[in-house]
Amino acid sequence: MKLLKTLPLSLVIFLLLGITHSKIQAQSTDGKKVLKRKVAIGRFTNVTKQSQSIFYDQEADQLGKQAADILATKLVASEKFILIERQDYDKIVSELEKSNTMTQNIGADFLIIGSVTELGRKTIGNQKVFSSSVKQAVEAGVSMRLVDVTTGLIIYSGEGKGSAEVQDKRVMGFGETADFDATLTDKAIGAAINQLVENIINSCMDKPWQAYILAEDEGSLIISGGETQGIAAGDVYGVLSPGKKVKNPQTGITIELPGKVVGKITIDMTIGDTPQNEVSMATLTEGEVDMENLSKYRIVENK
Repeated sequence: MKLLKTLPLSLVIFLLLGITHSKIQAQSTDGKKVLKRKVAIGRFTNVTKQSQSIFYDQEADQLGKQAADILATKLVASEKFILIERQDYDKIVSELEKSNTMTQNIGADFLIIGSVTELGRKTIGNQKVFSSSVKQAVEAGVSMRLVDVTTGLIIYSGEGKGSAEVQDKRVMGFGETADFDATLTDKAIGAAINQLVENIINSCMDKPWQAYILAEDEGSLIISGGETQGIAAGDVYGVLSPGKKVKNPQTGITIELPGKVVGKITIDMTIGDTPQNEVSMATLTEGEVDMENLSKYRIVENK
């Protein structure tokens, strides 16, 4: 095949012999393989009163990056997602405003947009005759929206609240005292994000997994995704011809009607070593597709 000619000889032999390095594939609790969804965290900003200060560096926005890192860690820990790094939010918005090919341009199935909406710190003292105590507390609010990149529609929106505190106590002058605990901010934001993560996960997993046909090479179809996402040699998937798109005159939203499965493919091999460059080679085993218009098809799980 033409594609194999562009690869190093050692890699070609490696692939043809079927000797591939092992990768852990996500599985649900019932043992069924889970095909990972690709998610991009496009923007996480700080819109608290703190951010309105003339001394706050909007470009650095450490609080927004902190929240995005916490969210990314929790999503990866679920073993159901591949996180796509996207630094240029304006470019993402521009791509979303285009049509049809935006999923392939962004490289993700879903886009998360979030903000830290509240962040308050307080210290509460309690003085008694023989003892005293000081409680340090942080309260945080986080808002998140989940966008289906294929349609550009918001499929989930929510706001979570979280708090964290620590208390220092002294009796008869003895005991520990401490400066303000900086980790309380992390804990409060993490607690707020925890309230939303399960809904984010469920909203993503409720949407059917899909991939795209990228090209045809001497009878083989090259589709997006590979081992990291959960695709393996021998897997069988359906080829979906999307339904007609109609515009709702009341809302102005374009709706895609249910499509039709027109064929099946079998995965022959996977190529690539990162989520960004992985592809799979497949053979059409049932049905027919228009080889001159492959971009209109989607690859879906067999039911």
